[in-house]
Amino acid sequence: MNKREFLITLEAELKDIDKQERMELLQDYEAHFEFGLEEGKTEEEIAKDLGSPRGIAKEVKASYHIEQAKGDGGIQNILQATLAVIGLGLFNLIIVLGPFLALVSIIFSGWIVSFAGIISPFLVLIDIFITSSFELVNLFAAILFCGLGLLLLVAMMYVTKFMKKIFIRYLSYNVSIVKGGMKGD
Repeated sequence: MNKREFLITLEAELKDIDKQERMELLQDYEAHFEFGLEEGKTEEEIAKDLGSPRGIAKEVKASYHIEQAKGDGGIQNILQATLAVIGLGLFNLIIVLGPFLALVSIIFSGWIVSFAGIISPFLVLIDIFITSSFELVNLFAAILFCGLGLLLLVAMMYVTKFMKKIFIRYLSYNVSIVKGGMKGD
């Protein structure tokens, strides 16, 4: 693979990232070719030393999406970062997807339980209208569950923020291990 083929392939693989960052990265790789040519290497040797453009693009996209998730922290950015890291290798499918699904399940369950507690007084009112019977213990239990739901709601806000930060760090750590592992190959 010569310089032109390498850069075209790399640019095509990096189409999902910001144009300015993509151009800076392509300029860096052009500089690699220029320095290599000055050292007397052929374009094919330089391309071989740099590695696969697809592999480079996967690493760059994973790092890019992790930085986006660190900045915004939105669900879409975290999902894109997770998918980009999974794309680095089959091993990451297990190492990243398993904890991601477990984390999402725990957080989702916490939010559902908090909302269920909050709406419990309304469910008691609906029960009173449907069955035409009123039990004071049900009302007190509903008020208790509503209070617990509100407390859990506040707790889930903090837990969700904390878990997002932890998971993004986990993704960054995983990418650094993959990059370190690929350099030794």
